[in-house]
Amino acid sequence: MENYLLWQELMRDTATMDQVSWWQEFYVYFYQAFIEGDRWMQYLRGVGTTLVVTAMALVLGIVLGVLVAMVRTAHDQQRAGKHNPILGFFNGICKVYVTVIRGTPMMVQLLIMGFVIFSSSRSYTMIGALTLGINSGAYVAEIIRGGLMSLDPGQMEAGRSLGLSYGKTMRFIVIPQAFKAILPSLGNEFIILLKDTSLITVIGGKELVHAAQSIYGRTYGQMFPLIGVACVYLVLVMIFTWLVGILERRLRQSDRR
Repeated sequence: MENYLLWQELMRDTATMDQVSWWQEFYVYFYQAFIEGDRWMQYLRGVGTTLVVTAMALVLGIVLGVLVAMVRTAHDQQRAGKHNPILGFFNGICKVYVTVIRGTPMMVQLLIMGFVIFSSSRSYTMIGALTLGINSGAYVAEIIRGGLMSLDPGQMEAGRSLGLSYGKTMRFIVIPQAFKAILPSLGNEFIILLKDTSLITVIGGKELVHAAQSIYGRTYGQMFPLIGVACVYLVLVMIFTWLVGILERRLRQSDRR
């Protein structure tokens, strides 16, 4: 602490600044960014918010993605000459949803949700989680739909011939097989979702990037807070990738038994 104060004072004085070595300067900036005033706690709270937002958006994205994929797959797999108008109506809504969400930037969606639709709300973190979940749902829906449509149609016919309903056939026969095929794509989408939480800072969400902005706004040193945030995101992504890899290996082992 004493060294920090001394070296900081030397750096402020232009006459003595040349006396400060590079490692002393490094220590001062590092101390300012992470240690002074327990600023590391702000990063820790930001990580907590980031993980909570990711988890909420992940659940919402999976639920929306499964529902949309089921509707669109059921519509596309109807027998020739037999079209359910109600299913066609919901399929149209799902197509509009997927087209609009995938065709507009995430940041624009966040700004619309934060400053237009929920302009009177101050729960920016919750708004961010909702927007991320809605955005992720569109991509998850297409991933799941692609996996379901790639399976042999005979799987569905076999289930129905055994007396199973459409829902039970999808649940017990089709979806388990499709899940193994789409897991790598889903894992990639979830990693993108984790990194996209950094965007909610544009509407005031208090996550990891917001913590870094708050700190360098007081220290006027952007390098250490931003590099620190980048390292935290890298570690989180590596952990997420490792967990998805474990799940993939277990699914492959279950196929061999």
